[in-house]
Amino acid sequence: MIDQRIFEDLQTKIDEETTVRDELHEIVQTLARKGRSTQAILSRAHSTPADQLKPVLDDAAVEILAQKQEVLRLKAVADQHPFYKYNGLWTRELQNLVTSIELCAWLGGLQEHKGANPAPFLTIEEVGKFLEIPVNLKEQDAFHLTIEEYLLALISVVEELSRLAVNSVTLGDYERPLQIGNFIKDLFAGFQLLNLKNDILRKRSDGIKYSVKKVEDVVYDLSLRGLVPKSGAAV
Repeated sequence: MIDQRIFEDLQTKIDEETTVRDELHEIVQTLARKGRSTQAILSRAHSTPADQLKPVLDDAAVEILAQKQEVLRLKAVADQHPFYKYNGLWTRELQNLVTSIELCAWLGGLQEHKGANPAPFLTIEEVGKFLEIPVNLKEQDAFHLTIEEYLLALISVVEELSRLAVNSVTLGDYERPLQIGNFIKDLFAGFQLLNLKNDILRKRSDGIKYSVKKVEDVVYDLSLRGLVPKSGAAV
């Protein structure tokens, strides 16, 4: 006869796991809600001239800092459990947050959180320092930002900037598409140095070339119309 306590013990473990997932899910839902607010604010960059962006970036920074608090709350709970058992619950929202951080930084916000890095974006170490979380942990089973999450966030930034290049022309800003073009071409060159094993990451990184071409088409059209600023005429 089978000892029924075996199944009672299994049910206890299932209940404990469900409780953990529910607690993590609640935090992730809050993070997602605040993330949508951040993204809504940053989307105003598509209809705001560059010289009027500061209030938008200041508002975005406030929301990003609010998200940071949720990440710290998430870390406190997640650190008590196996990382790769539960990280699927939050990886999408963490990627979205890093995308917002990087986009805000590229547009000129969060400058006080950049180090000596001359690039117009934050390195993975700078993002980790800003969020107060570890990055790319290899020997410790704890909450952290993975390289894959960081790279996927950068790809999302490229996609968003390619949209901004088109919308900038609508606003009469012919300099920004050149800046965006230079940046995403440099980033694309960097991605080409990577030997990517992750299928999703490899597929999405391949899409960067389409964003590059989209911006190149915008710049080419501006050049045909004689609208390329002289300072960027050789780009």
